[in-house]
Amino acid sequence: MHDEIERRLVGRLCALRDERGLSLEAVSERTGVSRATLSRLERGESSPTAGTLGRLCAAYGCTISHLMAEVEGETQRVVRRADQTAWRDPESGFLRRIVSPPGPGLRGEVIEGRLPPGAAVDYQDPPPDGIERHILVLGGTLELTLEGSAHRLEAGDCIRFSGQGASRFRALGRTPARYVLVAIRR
Repeated sequence: MHDEIERRLVGRLCALRDERGLSLEAVSERTGVSRATLSRLERGESSPTAGTLGRLCAAYGCTISHLMAEVEGETQRVVRRADQTAWRDPESGFLRRIVSPPGPGLRGEVIEGRLPPGAAVDYQDPPPDGIERHILVLGGTLELTLEGSAHRLEAGDCIRFSGQGASRFRALGRTPARYVLVAIRR
């Protein structure tokens, strides 16, 4: 299943670049991802990291969840755990599971994140405008840096924002940081 999702993800990234009429060089300039890395990704020779996906989605004007929903296909009313798309960042070990994907007529989505102890994921580009986010920490300690300001969040803590800048998610301590992110388009 993971290989199939990876294949469809790579295919959709290629299609997004083609739909926008962008060369690899133009995407590289917009994202700061080297042309060689982009080429390897599009050929399926390497897997994108969470940071790279974030930069590519920002350049293409979509969220990672929207991209993953397109990769997954048709949206169902009931999303069984076995049918939820999960993706692991090969660099950090970060696991992202789309619990409730975006869909036609729906403004929200729910994502579960799990960062291994000490792991960090950086999103250098801001998310698309008009997205409100709520993050509830389920376990461990999450340090969330928004626009240069770090917030230490323990199990049960919630942070709400509609960010306009870079962000960093980092698991502090010896246990994974587990959280639920709810994103709502305004």
